[in-house]
Amino acid sequence: MESKKFFVITGLSGAGKTQALKILGDFGFYCVDNLPFALLKDFIKYVNSNPNLTKIALGIDIREGSNLPALPNVLDKIKASGFDTKLIFLEASTSVLLRRFSETKHRHPLEEELATAIKQERVFVKPLKIAADEIINTSSTTLGELKEEIGKFLTVKKTREMLISVISFGYKHGIPLESDLVMDVRFLRNPYYVPELRDKTGLDKEVQDYILKSPHTKTFIKKFTDMIVYLLPKYIKEGKSYLTISVGCSGGKHRSVFMAHHLALALKHRGFDCSETHRDIDIVKKEVW
Repeated sequence: MESKKFFVITGLSGAGKTQALKILGDFGFYCVDNLPFALLKDFIKYVNSNPNLTKIALGIDIREGSNLPALPNVLDKIKASGFDTKLIFLEASTSVLLRRFSETKHRHPLEEELATAIKQERVFVKPLKIAADEIINTSSTTLGELKEEIGKFLTVKKTREMLISVISFGYKHGIPLESDLVMDVRFLRNPYYVPELRDKTGLDKEVQDYILKSPHTKTFIKKFTDMIVYLLPKYIKEGKSYLTISVGCSGGKHRSVFMAHHLALALKHRGFDCSETHRDIDIVKKEVW
C-alpha cells in the first residue's frame, strides 16, 4: 500500500505559495494554508483517521513566527510515522518580490519597510531552504511552468494532469457556459428527419450507422480527435487542469451525442481522464429547421 503524502510549501512571501497550493489541489491534494503549529498534532490524527486523505499539502510561512525553524524536525517526526514527506521551498529575486507586492498592494507579513522585510525574511527562512527537498525559483516562472516543476516530483502521468469533460448540447437550448472549446456538428447527416430514428439518440447503433454512412463523417472524426489530442499537451503545459469540450447540433439528441461519445471514447483510449455528459439528450421538443 502506498504511503500517504504529506507536503509542506514554504519559502519567501510573494514567491508563489498560494499558487503552489492551488496546483497541488489540482493534483488531488487536500490543501490547508497557514495551519498553526499548535493544531498540527491534532491534524495528523485527523488525517490518520480518514482513509480518503492520502495526499496532504500544508502552506506554512513566516507568519508562524518562532515556531518556523522547528519545521524540518516536525516533518522528520511525521515521516517516521509512515508518511512520504517533502519540504518545498519557493523563492524569487528581490526585484521580482518588490514588483509583486507593489502590484497586489499586499503588506509583507513582517510589516517592515518592504525591502528591509524581504531581507530579514531571507535570513530567517534560510534554515528551511537548506533543509528543503525541492527549491523552486519563481522569478521568471509562469503558472504553467510552476505546475510542470511541481509535477516532476509528483510522478504524475501527463495524461492525468487534466480533467476533461466532453458535453453534447443543442444550440436551440444554448451553448454550455462552462465551455472552453465548442464544435458545431450540424453539417453531419441529421437522423431527426428519418421517422424511425427520430426518437432514438446518438448512443443508439442505428443512429450511429446512419451518421457514419456519410463519406466525410469518419474523416471528420479522425481530424477532430487528432486536433484535440494535439492541443491537450499544450493546455497542460500552460497549467490548465480542467477542459470542457462542447459539441453541438440543433437539438442535442443525435449528431452532437454521436460525436461527443466518439471523442470521449477516443480520449479515454489514449489514457486521458475524461467524462462524458449529454446535456439535452432527454429534452423532448420539436426540432427546428
